Amino acid sequence: MNMIKIVCLGLSGVMLGLFLRQLKSPFAEVISLATCLLIIFYSLTKLSGVFGMINTFSSYFEGQKDYFRILLKIIGITYLADFSANICRDAGYSSVAGQIEIFGKISILAISSPIILALLEAVYDFL
Repeated sequence: MNMIKIVCLGLSGVMLGLFLRQLKSPFAEVISLATCLLIIFYSLTKLSGVFGMINTFSSYFEGQKDYFRILLKIIGITYLADFSANICRDAGYSSVAGQIEIFGKISILAISSPIILALLEAVYDFL
């Protein structure tokens, strides 16, 4: 049922935004941003179940907590970059959206370097 609520909220926001855009109203972009923020805040309320799952996963990484933290940071960067790039793209700033996506990819590469190095060391030791 929660998914149906979110879909209805999203479609209502899109329809209202399209209607206001036809009227050349400056509020069309505000409606788009407000709809996105409402969906994000609603999603944040559902994170308690996700945190329980993350705690279960972290128990499997007892000796490698740093790698698990890096993995969580990568997931956060991915969602944040995608969300903000989509907002920029919807507002007509596709070049800014592209730069956000590129910076997100570079950040992920920089953060994941310890995992990549550990993987290369494991392969080297195996050979």
